[in-house]
Amino acid sequence: MNKPELLAPAGNLKKLQYALEFGADAVYCGIPDFSLRVRINQFDLKSLKVGIDYAHQLGKKVYVTTNIFAHNKHLEKLEKHLKLLKTLKPDALIVSDPGVIKLAQKICPKIEIHLSTQVNCTNWQAAKFWYEQGVKRIILGREVTLKEIKEIHKKVPKVQLEVFVHGAMCMSYSGRCLLSKYYTNRSANLGDCTQPCRWQFRHFIGEVTRPDDLLEIEEDDRGTYIMNSRDLCLIEYLDQLKKAGVMSFKIEGRAKSIYYLANTVKVYREVIDAKKTIKNFKPFIEELKKTQNRGYTKGFLFGKEEVEQEVNKSHDYCPWEFCGEVIDYKNGQAKVLVHNQFKVRDTLELIPPCGNNFEYRIKNIEDKKYKKMEEAHGGQETIVYLDMKDAVAPMTLLRRRLSKKALKV
Repeated sequence: MNKPELLAPAGNLKKLQYALEFGADAVYCGIPDFSLRVRINQFDLKSLKVGIDYAHQLGKKVYVTTNIFAHNKHLEKLEKHLKLLKTLKPDALIVSDPGVIKLAQKICPKIEIHLSTQVNCTNWQAAKFWYEQGVKRIILGREVTLKEIKEIHKKVPKVQLEVFVHGAMCMSYSGRCLLSKYYTNRSANLGDCTQPCRWQFRHFIGEVTRPDDLLEIEEDDRGTYIMNSRDLCLIEYLDQLKKAGVMSFKIEGRAKSIYYLANTVKVYREVIDAKKTIKNFKPFIEELKKTQNRGYTKGFLFGKEEVEQEVNKSHDYCPWEFCGEVIDYKNGQAKVLVHNQFKVRDTLELIPPCGNNFEYRIKNIEDKKYKKMEEAHGGQETIVYLDMKDAVAPMTLLRRRLSKKALKV
């Protein structure tokens, strides 16, 4: 089996470019109206075309999500949308709805169909069925175990298998939670989930026939996050997944920052490309923890009992803060777009698209007019210049370690 594909999310054109430059083999993205990311999604047909062309110039791929569960009212718009997508030449369409699959096969016969994880394909008979319908790849439901993946591959060896290896988990079957529709009238199955599972609850859960058997979910005066799942992290098990038949490792997070995306992709790229067997994964996991997370779980990979909830808080408190990104380097100075505060004499860690991370102590900051500054603040597209003796590549990211005082909640 060839080296597995590393597949990254892209919520906009800039994220697409960062994902590919930091090591992803392919990205997935979509237009808001037909994708399961309506909010925090900045793609339109024009920027999607630019992204697809950008990827193809690098010899990489773009998979376009068209995975809403369509109602009759969507079909006419979907048909027009698919005709337009055909002209952009994406490498695959990610689809959930059987009707949309047939429509896509009719309008875009040369574009591969990948079955969305929304379909919750969790057994080999279902995989065989979808393969016989012309589906090239199945994005397995997050609920499958390693043992089940092996059997699916053995029974249906010709279908490609893709699994999520990192990112947020639903508290219910993936995408089937009813909370968002109930609380906010925004449907997860139409791409508009408001993630109420991450909210703080202060209630009891009871069952009608057992009135005295109440589950208290108010743990203290701050409430609890009982439905808040830890994030998936399978970086230690990529080799096992590969041997089980998985050919694409998928990272979740189209709504996450370029920092989260770039750092996560770079870590997984390093593990996938390792020339010798990795025995100690602690450094890689510690690096992943330098982005915001909810604590990590193996999910369902080794059975349901492995799934964990983070009930005490909405997320773990990350000791690092994303500060900025290098836009250009010229005449011994790095042009930096500021995202968060940093000041003279701060020690930053720089994360280049290629090569090792390295430390840099700020000696001088200048504004757009080359006037000296003591500190820089994010917001309003602030640009500053930093003196750097050695050249740094554009898209290099800057971060700084937060003080213990700043980490206090």
